[in-house]
Amino acid sequence: MVANRQVIIAEVPQGPLQADHFALRELAVPEAGPGQVLCRTLALTIGAGQRAGLQGSASYAGAPASGVVMGGTGVARVEVSNTDSLKAGDLVVGPTGWQDYSVHEGHQLRKVPPGSDPALHLGLLGTNGLTAYFGLLEVGRPRAGETVVVSAAAGSVGHFAGQIAKVNGCRVVGVAGTDEKCHTLVNSLGFDAAVNHRDPNFRALFRAATEERINVYFDNTGGPVLESALFRMAPHGRIVCCGVVSQYDTASPAAGPRGVPGLLVNNRVRMEGFLVFDYQDRYEEARAQLSEWVDRGELTPRVTEFQGLESAPGAFVDLLAGATIGTTIVRVGQ
Repeated sequence: MVANRQVIIAEVPQGPLQADHFALRELAVPEAGPGQVLCRTLALTIGAGQRAGLQGSASYAGAPASGVVMGGTGVARVEVSNTDSLKAGDLVVGPTGWQDYSVHEGHQLRKVPPGSDPALHLGLLGTNGLTAYFGLLEVGRPRAGETVVVSAAAGSVGHFAGQIAKVNGCRVVGVAGTDEKCHTLVNSLGFDAAVNHRDPNFRALFRAATEERINVYFDNTGGPVLESALFRMAPHGRIVCCGVVSQYDTASPAAGPRGVPGLLVNNRVRMEGFLVFDYQDRYEEARAQLSEWVDRGELTPRVTEFQGLESAPGAFVDLLAGATIGTTIVRVGQ
């Protein structure tokens, strides 16, 4: 008998995330009702923002709760369809959660071309790529020749944001957590410079890498890196507040950085947060442009893959520990 394996939240974490905050259970495969489809998950993506959901600091995620399936986006194959818009065998993207099978209303799913690699639709053409695209171009609004700094630059959003800035003629500096990641940013992804924020000489290295100041800072981390960037902003600079990963995996987030609002006032700096969902009516425009840049060899998606649904908790822990590069993907089924 086929079962539906699910990874559930066994315990809402009060401190750093651990794999045993999750548990694996098996239930009967659900049935699709009228207007619904039954989907078989092929792959799912894990992002740092999901830790904010477990922390209760992401308003769009709702309150965290134990005993429920861990939420998440996946690429799935339609097994049974009771709607005219989809048929069995179609590939779709949707809120599958961390499980083998899920049931959805047809309108909740986005159909993707047959034979597509799930990693493409969970990374570049999914929330990660869209977040980088709209956050940088609509909120940061970089101009050719300006200096753009991206924190968590080897991460799922950051590695796209930095490359998009390069496509638009900017000088790009990445901040990452290991020398290996910094090497990848410069030698594989085209960044002009990269600085390891764990280096004892980080402040001096960061100052040298931003000698002409920062025009756009794409912030994925908050914390000390944001504070360092605030002191390096050029007049009329823009700070794009995308995420605060340095503060997610803790029960006691640190206080805000020094320099606010004084540095913002003195340098006339704009600091703005955003949610990618604000741009939902323009997703296809962004996907077309991102695909064009990939086809021209100007943008390279990076992926770290894990195999098997049972590996998802460990993949999540690794991501938060900074052990992954690019989009983190868990391959679930065939």
